[in-house]
Amino acid sequence: MDEILTILGQLFSPQGAFTVCLLMALILYIRVLRRMSAKARAILAITPDKLVKDKLSDTELDRYSRHIILREIGGQGQSKLRKARVLVVGAGGLGSPVLSYLAAAGVGVIGVIDDDIVSLSNLQRQVLFDEDQLDTPKVFCAQAKLKKLNPFVEILPFNRRLNKLDAETLFCDFDLIIDGTDNFATRQLVNSACVKLKKPLILGAIAQWEGQVSVFNVTQSSPCYACVFPTEPASGLAPDCASAGVMGALPGIIGSMMAAEAIKQITGAGKILSNQMLIFDILHSDVHKININKNSECQVCKGTL
Repeated sequence: MDEILTILGQLFSPQGAFTVCLLMALILYIRVLRRMSAKARAILAITPDKLVKDKLSDTELDRYSRHIILREIGGQGQSKLRKARVLVVGAGGLGSPVLSYLAAAGVGVIGVIDDDIVSLSNLQRQVLFDEDQLDTPKVFCAQAKLKKLNPFVEILPFNRRLNKLDAETLFCDFDLIIDGTDNFATRQLVNSACVKLKKPLILGAIAQWEGQVSVFNVTQSSPCYACVFPTEPASGLAPDCASAGVMGALPGIIGSMMAAEAIKQITGAGKILSNQMLIFDILHSDVHKININKNSECQVCKGTL
């Protein structure tokens, strides 16, 4: 009984009353916060000057609210996405999910270069397209679909095959390059231009049941693609999807990982796959990472190739 009276005495003391009021205010704040819409929480995550400066509309706040309330992205990170310029090389199996998620994330300007047309065999894995778009250039189909997905982003289609003459000129206009192509020659070309222009490169590759993702050229000490793959694999060792096949969901998984790496690279969130390569074996549900290092003898890094 004495203990109870002591506790009551402490509660009704000035200091105890203050503590009780503080706890009640905290409980009330938590309840109000839980009832707030995601849009309202997103507004609180952005400072007033940021709202005025970037002129985020109510629709944009609602659209990107799940990003903005993330501590690692917030209003500042969403603004970085809005200002970013990303070029995607290849609009196929990997390009489809990469383009979709970058557009949905609100990347301000997205370029896509590809000279291919939509074919029926693409639809097993290239979910950006449909049968109504058969025999139509992929870049224009992608532009139409992505603008419907997010009218706040700009899509720049380049309906041609990337070549050595225009690679550097084209890459100059973008902050980040993403390679989703399926042949060694194009990867070499993309990598060489990125190294010369000091552009970070996100590269993914898929075949049959396995895919890989890595981020190259992030800093001067980071490896480039040629540091890891200096020469073309022997014939038959790295077949493309047309000759070796690919499980339909695999490009979606690897492409989503590539898009995630791009979002992290742009916003500064988390840790990107620089100096590492993630390898995903979907047949055996096995995921592992290997460390990769800059090659001091790399001819591309030295500028002799």
